[in-house]
Amino acid sequence: LGLGHGLEWWPESSERLHKPHSRFVNTHCRDDPGRLHTARASCVSSPTSARLGPLVVRIPHNCNPVAPHRGTTSSHLTSLILKQQFSPPDNVRLAHLCGPLDENLRQIEIAFDIVIRHREQRFTLEGTRARSAQALLQALWLRADKALGLDDIQLELTQAAQGQEPNLHAAVDEPVLHTRRPNLHGRTPRQTEYIRSILGHDLTVGLGPAGTGKTFLAVACAVDALERNAVERLVLTRPAVEAGERLGFLPGDLAQKIDPYLRPLYDALYDLLGFESTQKLFERGTIEIAPLAFMRGRTLNNAFIILDEAQNTTPEQMKMFLTRIGFGSRAVITGDLSQVDLPRGALSGLTQAERILHDVRGVAITRFTTVDVVRHPLVARIVEAYERAESQAQERAATAAKPAPRKTAPRAKSPKSAQSAG
Repeated sequence: LGLGHGLEWWPESSERLHKPHSRFVNTHCRDDPGRLHTARASCVSSPTSARLGPLVVRIPHNCNPVAPHRGTTSSHLTSLILKQQFSPPDNVRLAHLCGPLDENLRQIEIAFDIVIRHREQRFTLEGTRARSAQALLQALWLRADKALGLDDIQLELTQAAQGQEPNLHAAVDEPVLHTRRPNLHGRTPRQTEYIRSILGHDLTVGLGPAGTGKTFLAVACAVDALERNAVERLVLTRPAVEAGERLGFLPGDLAQKIDPYLRPLYDALYDLLGFESTQKLFERGTIEIAPLAFMRGRTLNNAFIILDEAQNTTPEQMKMFLTRIGFGSRAVITGDLSQVDLPRGALSGLTQAERILHDVRGVAITRFTTVDVVRHPLVARIVEAYERAESQAQERAATAAKPAPRKTAPRAKSPKSAQSAG
């Protein structure tokens, strides 16, 4: 017998589904393999739902059970084991929930650091965060009437992995953007605040690490304004600064030279408008590419202006951009102050603008954190690791900069004191 012995028990008859059940299961102790330890397993199902509740097995602290066969580490020895059964059986929902070759379940395993096993509608979740993963599985089952892609799973993991409730649908008072993507809304409270700021202010600044949706949500708000005829055109710009490499002069006309720098904006437009619609809007001039270096002297009226990668602007460029806003226009500035590609020692225009504009009426500043990262769950962990390393480096530098305490030499005795001592 191993740790999993007895965990395949389920109520047999339907009349017992609405009653609490308990059962004792046996596990071997590593300290004494010949002695069986009895642990209590309980299963309680909801009387208002036909879905069977979880089977919970808690291993006592004084028992060191044998590890499961699936490479479980020592952290799983005190972990929680939950069972979840969905009813009535629905193979279509099951296929949508699990994904091709159970890929969706693998993403949930990685994000919560748990192990998921399933046989048809019966799921077993093992790990210290099994209860949070179970809540996510239940929420995803309710919307599994259509296929769930990896994007859907990873977006829900953004909140669920932080211990929050899955944000599957927009709240009643939450702004929803009308784009090609249905029900596009903020996935975290700060993203919702960011959308509200863009819709309610003429100038919005979005600061934060990569993957927090700064650029994508700004483009989504621009497309929404264009669809509602709130603006006449979209103006996209960013500084032409390479990330640590010098590629030299690029071939082609002005638009072709600046295209490589605006790829993130293009990707968002293709996703929200479609490739053909985006190309038609470019041909008509409704979407304009405006290099930051050539914007001096222009006044942009009735336009939605997006300045991306603003951390690579100089203070002069930032001031020049801010004074281009005309009547009926709205501007969004996005940037990540931890990824400045300017020459060493140069001041970022975004840093200066954040300090100067924080109390100006009509300007909103939203600061994102790693909690708001909506890319692959690994991205949030990478950003946190870099932040810890940077903070430790700053602490070491501050400690090294402190002057060492001066050692005072012992005072020599005066001749008078020496005579008195003799």
